[in-house]
Amino acid sequence: MKKLRNFLFQPVDNSQLILFRIIFGFLITCEAWGAILTGWVRRAFIEPKMTFPFLDFDFLQPLPGNGMIYYFLFMGVFGLMVMLGYKYRMAAIGYAIMWSGVYFMQKTHYNNHYYLMVLLTWIFCLMPANRSHSIDVQNAPEWKRNYCYQWHLWIFKGTVLIVYFYSAVAKMYPDWVDAVPIKIWFTQKADYPIVGPLLVQSWFQHVVAWGGIIFDLLIGPALLWKRTRKVAFISSLVFHGFNSIVFQVGIFPFMGIAFGLFYFEPEVIRKLFFKGKVAFKAGQETIKARFQTLKTVAFSGFIIVMILLPLRHHLFEGNVNWTEEGHRLSWRMMLRSKGGLVDIKVKRADETYYVNLDDYLTPKQQRAIATRPDMFWYFIQHLKQDLTAKGEDDYDGIYAISNVSLNGHPGKALYDPSVDVSKVEWNRFSENRWVKRGE
Repeated sequence: MKKLRNFLFQPVDNSQLILFRIIFGFLITCEAWGAILTGWVRRAFIEPKMTFPFLDFDFLQPLPGNGMIYYFLFMGVFGLMVMLGYKYRMAAIGYAIMWSGVYFMQKTHYNNHYYLMVLLTWIFCLMPANRSHSIDVQNAPEWKRNYCYQWHLWIFKGTVLIVYFYSAVAKMYPDWVDAVPIKIWFTQKADYPIVGPLLVQSWFQHVVAWGGIIFDLLIGPALLWKRTRKVAFISSLVFHGFNSIVFQVGIFPFMGIAFGLFYFEPEVIRKLFFKGKVAFKAGQETIKARFQTLKTVAFSGFIIVMILLPLRHHLFEGNVNWTEEGHRLSWRMMLRSKGGLVDIKVKRADETYYVNLDDYLTPKQQRAIATRPDMFWYFIQHLKQDLTAKGEDDYDGIYAISNVSLNGHPGKALYDPSVDVSKVEWNRFSENRWVKRGE
């Protein structure tokens, strides 16, 4: 513990942290305001008649009317303040709270990148990332520092290494190795200008599939090793640039590129971005950090949790790509093509009828409940409440007729059609037996 503590609290030049704050602040501002301009806020929060918050987060509901547009506008202001280093701590905490609200408020548009942003925004609340090149320092020059501690950099490096490693491991399954999901996605993009004809070539699809595994597996070690660092960074530019063009996954590719800056020597960062910044030299007088042992334990605990969370799907029987149990919070990114339909049948003593899902859900939400069991279960709870409110709760049972395909394989039932889903509970720590195991 002592050696780890001494390493984590070794003072080092803070140029990488300052630069990443500026880039990250710009990107989260784009995320907030871009969500408005692209119509994402309207599609996710305004148009739907209901949303799907994480279980136990029912109290998080969208603001009425156009309230969520103003919510994202205000959140973007916090992002801009982080970028400029103006009232940085307040802005970082404000964005972290608001983005966490967005994340836990809806699962229809779940994305591992959004989960990563939750982690990063809260990490930034703890960072002294405004101690240089910030409005805060201009207003209070005595706050200026040219150093931070090793743990301020390694919490980002460690998170990045974990994300890439688990992303690589998750891809190591037969369909990905055979480029099956890649073929499905790229076939849908055959009309893309310039790259479209290339995307439908079988050899290229296999190159992308294997390239994804190799990149995710090696990019972390390659950035750590000085001899391969420049090649690794150029590879990151190509890899993330390709993903941005083909898959249009928002700010994540640019964030992935920016992560690489943490691995370069601070003099390289200063030379390129902060020519007037005073370099930190070993032995320079610094302020001793408080609560070092407590912070070391907290740092270690965070890394351990990040390592263990992606493994929890092994506690459940069945293919996680099929059952979804343990899929979230595990860096299982862009792994499979999954789609299907579900019909919900209500049995009564005198009649049997199918629920018109258009009365409740958007087309995207209907596709989501067909393939994501926890969202389907949540919808059934909502349906039961609605039937009760209408005085129609004298039904004998509610049943699901589903047909779901994973990676283009023949469709199968995801939900057991013989189970009355109005009576099932959601098990967080064990299998939900009404979800069929086999794919």
